[in-house]
Amino acid sequence: MADWVITVLARGSVEPVLDKVCESLNEQGLELDSIEMPTATQQALEAVWGADGPGYACAELSATARLVDEKQMRAAFRLLADDRAIDIVVRRKSECARTPRLFVFDMDSTLIQGEVIDELAKLAGVGDRVVEITASAMRGEIAFPESFRRRVGLLRGLPEERVLELLGRIPLMEGAERLFAELRKRGAKTAILSGGFTFFGIDVQRRLGADFVHANVLDIAGGVVTGEVKTEIVDGLRKAALLAEIAEREGIPLEEVVAVGDGANDLPMLALAGMGVAFHAKPLVRATAQHAMTHVGLDGLLYLL
Repeated sequence: MADWVITVLARGSVEPVLDKVCESLNEQGLELDSIEMPTATQQALEAVWGADGPGYACAELSATARLVDEKQMRAAFRLLADDRAIDIVVRRKSECARTPRLFVFDMDSTLIQGEVIDELAKLAGVGDRVVEITASAMRGEIAFPESFRRRVGLLRGLPEERVLELLGRIPLMEGAERLFAELRKRGAKTAILSGGFTFFGIDVQRRLGADFVHANVLDIAGGVVTGEVKTEIVDGLRKAALLAEIAEREGIPLEEVVAVGDGANDLPMLALAGMGVAFHAKPLVRATAQHAMTHVGLDGLLYLL
């Protein structure tokens, strides 16, 4: 029986890259057993979504390990994926046999195409300063709680009506609605665990039909943002703790949890989940997380289920 399953996803055809994938596979100490094009998955998605479906090309390779340096193997496939603008997800056969029942997502730059705090900063006239801090935090250069307090402090005095203008203005991530619709059909639970703000997280929860949302409260008094942080910050460790709490409450083993995020503060929950996916992530996160998807939308996850 094969030890590993290598899933190749692309927006165009995967056939031109399969020879290179097989070559890399052999170089990393794997012996190819079979290659399959899982058309049933594609047909099922097209039956639901028609021409608006994801339409990614997919190939699934099964391989047996001879002598594998797993870290080196993942790094080699990551370099190949970047070079060919495709996604390569490497999983153990045992992982593929699991049925995920809880999916947890970061919000900013994962479920939505932007960072709420950066957009609020633009409204407050401090956009460049906050964007710089955000980028540094997501790269892991500044501890998230410290970066969060500094950024919120720069929002002091922003009128509440300007804050609420942001609702609905940041588009959902490509494929988010398709993914959540399919997860609801499967009876899976979904959660938004965000280092962003509750007011926006609740709106995204409504738009996608997520079961749970946990985020930070943007403190407002007298109709303006106070610039203060008065509640516990949802940082990386808190996200992991919330994931564990939800899984325990729902009676779902951690092995049946999928976590998806893009920033350094997502790494603890990506490591805790049975499958952690760095989605369109920063280099540090992609290099650290177990799996990475960079060139397809969120609905690319459907090809891994």
